Amino acid sequence: MWDEARLETRADVCGGETVIRGTRVTLRTVLASLAEGATIADILVDFPTLSAEDVQAVIAFAAASAEEDLPVPPVPKVA
Repeated sequence: MWDEARLETRADVCGGETVIRGTRVTLRTVLASLAEGATIADILVDFPTLSAEDVQAVIAFAAASAEEDLPVPPVPKVA
């Protein structure tokens, strides 16, 4: 479960993209860094306003979002 208190979406911050609350670091930026192979420690060096818990909230949010978008496999027919 992701900690929704750590993320926010506001029209007046970063064009309405979801960010880590109280920063201008977007969810997309953190996910792109992870996709490029950055570790949580790397991200914390690059973005010192973030905490490990912030990055974990981004990962959990992405996982929950992906789960919602995954197709449900069909139920096998019993002969």
